[in-house]
Amino acid sequence: MDAVTTSTRRTTARTLAITALSCALLTTGTVAAAPDPSAAAAGDFAAERKPASDVGTFSSGGTEQRLARGVTHESFTLGNPDAEFSWTVQVTLPSGQEGVRDSQVSSRSTAQRVAAELRGAGLDARAEAVVADRLADSGGYLGHRVRVGAFPTETAAEATRSELTALGYSGGTWYEGWDGDQPSSGPRSGPVNVDVLTIDPRRFKGEVIGTFGEDLERTETTSELADGALAGVNAGFFVYGEQHGAPGDPAGAAAYNGEILSETVGDRPNLVIDHRSGRASIQRLAWEGRISSGREGLDLDGINRVPGKIRNCGGTDDLPTEAPKHDVTCTDADEIVVFTEEYGTITPEGGGLEIVVDRRGRVQEVNQERGAELTDGQYSIQAIGDAAAHLHEFATEARRIKLTNEYLDERGKKLRLTPHTQVLNGGPNLLTDGERDITAARDGMVHADNPGQFYGWTHQRNPRTIAGIDGRGRLMLITADGRQTDSVGLSISESADLAERLGLVDAINLDGGGSTAMVVDGELENSPSGGAERAVGDAIVIRER
Repeated sequence: MDAVTTSTRRTTARTLAITALSCALLTTGTVAAAPDPSAAAAGDFAAERKPASDVGTFSSGGTEQRLARGVTHESFTLGNPDAEFSWTVQVTLPSGQEGVRDSQVSSRSTAQRVAAELRGAGLDARAEAVVADRLADSGGYLGHRVRVGAFPTETAAEATRSELTALGYSGGTWYEGWDGDQPSSGPRSGPVNVDVLTIDPRRFKGEVIGTFGEDLERTETTSELADGALAGVNAGFFVYGEQHGAPGDPAGAAAYNGEILSETVGDRPNLVIDHRSGRASIQRLAWEGRISSGREGLDLDGINRVPGKIRNCGGTDDLPTEAPKHDVTCTDADEIVVFTEEYGTITPEGGGLEIVVDRRGRVQEVNQERGAELTDGQYSIQAIGDAAAHLHEFATEARRIKLTNEYLDERGKKLRLTPHTQVLNGGPNLLTDGERDITAARDGMVHADNPGQFYGWTHQRNPRTIAGIDGRGRLMLITADGRQTDSVGLSISESADLAERLGLVDAINLDGGGSTAMVVDGELENSPSGGAERAVGDAIVIRER
């Protein structure tokens, strides 16, 4: 690989257009003609996609930087950088669903009732139908929301929010440019600040690897994880908050340098990278883990996560569901989970049983309480609930324990892992074989018991991190800033549009929101929505050999 001692920046000449969103938004008064989901058959979506638009191009400030042979970094702004939107007050509504107290969207009748009550109290309230772009397995009519007023500043909106609170209602200020049902093209589109890393495996002779830092249990910023590298972006979903498990633990598949350290979430899509060849792919994987001794054996429920807590669900016997359910922590009272040295200093503490095993499979300790320090290639097996008795019986009879831990592809075949293989979790899927294939429901972003989940996470604009492979086999890592007035972000539908316009044929959404970060040459290139970089579970890092 040839050395690069100086960076070359140039104004990019190519243009890019985001596909126009397909949506229906009625912005004033009470909506009487919108469809009600109770009257619609399953799969009958109210919104159809509109043709691609040729407006909403790069701003003139786009730049391209060559980081190394076969690696480039581009920055550009989509849409109109001068577009401005009103501030409003978004009212929290009763969801009408058992166990879900409130939501940003609810039924038409609920929204109309609340809006009428607020107008009666002297507030300029309106009920609006929310209709999302049609995705592969979801979209259409999402419900109704209630908003109060239109203001030039957040401060003005905050004054009305205080009035709302005094009346016994709750809500928050909201910039209408963050709505997924705003036009994504034309003079009122954008702005969205985008950064793109492109890695050509035929030319780049370095490494593209996944990294989690010192251990899985703790988080680090993308800047820390990419220290000394050409570039890096945040990667997969992870446990966020101690009540959901161990912060930093990948909430989905994760393999680093060929070693599996986290189980999958159902069959969610994952980014698979071979850093020796530089080739990448998107694959739906399943995980199987087992301990055995002779003819006896026990199936595992997970690896390197707190037993009984399954972030994003998608496992066996999970409650309330075995299907993926994003941003939800499922439970399982009877589990067997294996821990490797990479987890952290001490394995999770608590009641149950823990067996410590050496690198040769010999049992070193049998502890009636969980929480052990692992060294010298040891691993441990923890069990809670009824599973503890099963594990104790198994360990009593076992001479040597064999651990099996593997990913299976959609054909049920074992994924071949080498010391160069990286697997990073994500979702939902965006593109497959050059076609839009957004599987938000399959991948757990649609919650039947919480209408606000799809609305806030999928339909509204947020910061996004995207990964994909173009028609030339190049890996692209993309970040889009959001939840700011000078960069409104992307809906999931718009994320797929952007990936398509960049020439990707397969693409996946990675973790986003406050986690979205891109680092180039040691500098943070994007603007995190929280005002500062968030510590994350893992990152994709590009290094020279």
